[in-house]
Amino acid sequence: VDKIETEKRFEPKIGHIDFKIDVYAETTDHRFIIEIQRIDYDYNFSRFLHYFLMVLADQQKNADEYEPEQQVLGIVILTSPYKINERTGKPIKDNVLLVDFNPRNLKKEKIDLWGHNLVFLNPHPKYKNSSTPKNYQDWLDLFALSIDKKQGSMKINLNNRGIAKAAELIEFDKLDASTLNQMKIDNSRKAMLKIVESEGKEIGANEKAIEIAKKMIKANKPIEEIIEFTGLTNGEILKLSNE
Repeated sequence: VDKIETEKRFEPKIGHIDFKIDVYAETTDHRFIIEIQRIDYDYNFSRFLHYFLMVLADQQKNADEYEPEQQVLGIVILTSPYKINERTGKPIKDNVLLVDFNPRNLKKEKIDLWGHNLVFLNPHPKYKNSSTPKNYQDWLDLFALSIDKKQGSMKINLNNRGIAKAAELIEFDKLDASTLNQMKIDNSRKAMLKIVESEGKEIGANEKAIEIAKKMIKANKPIEEIIEFTGLTNGEILKLSNE
């Protein structure tokens, strides 16, 4: 991998939507583009299909460039304990979903034309599957541990060089308690705000904070944590608790 970008945006926008990719990288030989998304709650798959297709479309800036020069690998890491099938509304309990963009003939034989792949990974332990290939499971275990450090009994495969390098970069054990707590708060705040936004509520900042506080009260979160997330005062939160 050569250059790595975070919060990657495209200028000008592709496909009329101003989206951003959590991690965007290209290999040094310019053969591969890799995009990685991490999401904090159950999300629709169509959004990430759009992101993936727009990375492909970005390579096709004029009529002479219909053939993308680079293969695209999209990885979506789902950190919620389930996913929803948008067509049926039912949960999908697979920990690995693979989208291969190559066509198949009527004999169901794959014809290798493009080599682009979109991968959905759900590392939640409740969906761990003994039949998952080792190379996938190694990364699922690492993701699961990075999401919830309380899983102290979980072992990651440090014999896998990629896993060992990632663990070295993350350095879980060297993070002090306050740093870990702040990371948790930041991620939770991000998730809470997205949930409120996804409900389509066009409310002001204070009203949004109140909505978040109500959800946290309902979830029996500590008052100190609610104050940290929302910026509301102790009195305001107690008043909401008594409503």
